[in-house]
Amino acid sequence: MWAIMTVVVVFEFFAGATLSKGINRGIGTVLGGGLGCLAAIFAQAVGGVGKAIIVGITVFIFGAAATYTRQVPNVKKKFDYGAMIFILTFSLVVVSGLRAEQVLEIARDRLSTIAMGFAICLFISLLVFPIWASDELHDSLVARFEDLAVSLEGFSKEYFENVNEKEKSSFNFSGKCKSVLHSKTKDESLVNFASWEPWHAKFGFCYPWGIYLKLGEDLRDLAIIILSLKGCLKSPTQPSESNTCRQPVKEPCEAIVASLAWTLREVGESIKKMKKCGSEDTILPKLKTVRQELSQIPGPSTFGTNNLERTDGLGLATFVYSMVEMVEKMEELAKHVEQLGQRGGFS
Repeated sequence: MWAIMTVVVVFEFFAGATLSKGINRGIGTVLGGGLGCLAAIFAQAVGGVGKAIIVGITVFIFGAAATYTRQVPNVKKKFDYGAMIFILTFSLVVVSGLRAEQVLEIARDRLSTIAMGFAICLFISLLVFPIWASDELHDSLVARFEDLAVSLEGFSKEYFENVNEKEKSSFNFSGKCKSVLHSKTKDESLVNFASWEPWHAKFGFCYPWGIYLKLGEDLRDLAIIILSLKGCLKSPTQPSESNTCRQPVKEPCEAIVASLAWTLREVGESIKKMKKCGSEDTILPKLKTVRQELSQIPGPSTFGTNNLERTDGLGLATFVYSMVEMVEKMEELAKHVEQLGQRGGFS
């Protein structure tokens, strides 16, 4: 029964998740069973009413200790399941000692059957049909770079060109940005599973998975900025599509957006192929040029001299300021990618 239950409970979609659960279950079973046997043997040696008292006290002490240990963030992140199995195994073994004299045999049988189930899960997950959480994390992160680049280009078309509703829906830049925003929980789970996986394909031991969380956070910040640009389209302070206020800045802004989209794709491609992006040589100088181009875009005072309402100039100033924020975030993103390349051994 325990062998079948182990397969049902331990077997997961990703190999890293199966390995994590299996190791946690093994550690929890060994510790819980070992301590449970010692407690049961001690209780049997005492005998009488003291036997039940000792069993009750040990269950309370070890159960409480393991339960509160699960609240420690680092333990909860990687060993929460193992702590739960420890509580279950310890309680079953020590309480079984009240009625069964062969408590060591009970613990041994359970450990052996769990080992059988775990071996079957490992054989399938690692050797027959492995699905690696690390590959899923790597590919999903790379895809987000392209999604943000497409979103940025879609916003530029919608902002500076007279497009109809059908064309606007085809851009769907807000939908892509929202999917990036909702990636935090998935990233954390995949990083946890990937850290348990053995050396395979392009990922070795001690691979810097933590940097993927930093990159994911940077991409979510970029997605927030792009979504804030959508507010520029609906803001009452923004000039209408037919207003001439947009015309002086249309060409430079479109060139800037194209540069930023190129940067996102370039950085994403370097992660995909695991090659150094050369941020110091190409990416950062490109972003520095974009920053200079943004500083040359006419400000609100210039728009005021063109007999336009001041709110129009302020609206465009808000748009330009958001673009400056995006450049700063991309510079930080490029540094994190460079750090990933150094620690991950990119060629």
